[in-house]
Amino acid sequence: MAAKKTTHLLEFERPLADLEAKLEEMRAIRNEDTGKDLGDSIAALESRVDDLRTSIYKNLTRWQRVQIARHPDRPYSLDHIENLTEGFVELHGDRLFGDDPAMVGGFGTFKGSKFGSEDQTVMILGHQKGRDTKNRKYRRFGMPNPEGYRKALRLMELAVRFNKPIITLLDTPGAFPGQEAEERGQAEAIARNLFEMARMPVPIIVVVIGEGASGGALGIGVGDRMLMLENAWYSVISPENCSAILWRSWDYKEEAARALKLTAHDLVEQKIVDEVIPEPLGGAHHDAVSTSAGIGKAIASHLSQLKKLSPEELIASRIAKFDEIGSFAEV
Repeated sequence: MAAKKTTHLLEFERPLADLEAKLEEMRAIRNEDTGKDLGDSIAALESRVDDLRTSIYKNLTRWQRVQIARHPDRPYSLDHIENLTEGFVELHGDRLFGDDPAMVGGFGTFKGSKFGSEDQTVMILGHQKGRDTKNRKYRRFGMPNPEGYRKALRLMELAVRFNKPIITLLDTPGAFPGQEAEERGQAEAIARNLFEMARMPVPIIVVVIGEGASGGALGIGVGDRMLMLENAWYSVISPENCSAILWRSWDYKEEAARALKLTAHDLVEQKIVDEVIPEPLGGAHHDAVSTSAGIGKAIASHLSQLKKLSPEELIASRIAKFDEIGSFAEV
């Protein structure tokens, strides 16, 4: 089946786009009923298009996956929330400074019956980017201020009060780096979330749906299970910034992406991510509904497992999970 058309073309997709354009031209000629028999030629070109599409998307480099994760048509947190829940009620404000539109969240009924489990009320929250220039500026490209992390913490504590599972959706290029963010305690807000999430007595499932950069993502990224979309990335630093630090230039971003090992499959090998969620061929932006369905099935499966654990068991296994990440030697 042909992929959904998108207005934004990535550089490595241009050969495929050129071939698809030729295919459309041949179909248009046939539709004009010129008397030419183009059936065999069209079938052959369709086969070439399918082969090229499969070849490109089944052999993506790490940098190419970073590009797909940033695609402007990619579904964001509110898109997935709409597909995964019913009756979602967004809650606002941190009760300390203000509301942060870069972080969204609230209670909703997770449609578990669609994904092989039961319907249940959850607290679901995540970073939110904007679709157009005005909204991107309003939401600061999904980069939260301290009040965003404090709002997230307030909502998670509300979930604990009512004994409801927590689902977080990660998609941010990082915490907002402005002076006002530092003045209001950006580092403290993120650190507080890490501390509190580690000891919350309810199931927490973290899903990386796009970009997962640095403390901006980790600020809502401590959980019992970490799931990750196939073309998402998660790292302590972006490839460009890593390149700028090591080589004093952004020109080595592809080498940095390879060295960082930031893709979903890399992180499964490092025992950071528990499950990779497949995306439609070409990326989540080609079929947001089926991407959300994949996320829903994974969440339903893991929630069913986690609900069998007592609060004490949840906290102990969560801490053990993070203790086992990485390697060290005692001298």
